[in-house]
Amino acid sequence: MPDGAPTSTVQTLRRDLAAAYRLIALEGMDDGIYTHISARLPDGAEGEKRFLLNPFGLRFDEVTAANLVTVDETGAVIDDPHGAGVNAAGFTIHSAVHMARHDALCVLHTHTVAGVAVSSVKEGLLSLNQWSAQFHGRVAYHAYEGIALDLAERERIVADLGERQVMLLRNHGTLLLGRSVSEAVKLALNLERSCKAQVAALGMGLTADVLPEEVAEHTARQYQHAYDSVELRGKPDPEWAAHLRRLEAQAPDYRG
Repeated sequence: MPDGAPTSTVQTLRRDLAAAYRLIALEGMDDGIYTHISARLPDGAEGEKRFLLNPFGLRFDEVTAANLVTVDETGAVIDDPHGAGVNAAGFTIHSAVHMARHDALCVLHTHTVAGVAVSSVKEGLLSLNQWSAQFHGRVAYHAYEGIALDLAERERIVADLGERQVMLLRNHGTLLLGRSVSEAVKLALNLERSCKAQVAALGMGLTADVLPEEVAEHTARQYQHAYDSVELRGKPDPEWAAHLRRLEAQAPDYRG
């Protein structure tokens, strides 16, 4: 635990991050032992940047608050309760985003079939319905450069991301940023629904009915207001509370 960080703050962050892993697993959005969800810890006494990450080799449904690993911005292990280390190469994208975007407490990366499918078409995500309208004009894109092991690619990812919270990694998957773990998870779940709906709609072979610009933008602003009410104005988050109740019923060991 970073020196000076309130115990309750760190415990809550660990619980929420473990919950994120379990929820992504329950929704079938994980990819074996690959992809990551990372969270920024409070800085250490000397200003050290520290992050929580899953132990390498564990499935998402095996992650708990207690076995999360603490790493620095390079992915080097600081504390490893489980003893398996981390996939440092897999932290490449996360570290770049965390260090450039200080508003991002959580970075969530997925390889889902629907997400990869939508990232693999030139049109990207279309505003076809209420779910996808949330992301209207708010999706960044980054061209595929191979498996993300090249440190030089980090600068290009950050540049393409800009100030947005949602990115489609072309031919690869999705990247979500949250001001909290809960926000990142909610964005990821809604983006996944949007991608699934797009694949289903276009798969019918009928004419896609893309929402008018003004309607899509209005809807996106409505969603943003609701998110800001929680993240900036401290209103209760009943959606996240509902997700945690689901875990209490289906996977209560995530807290352990």
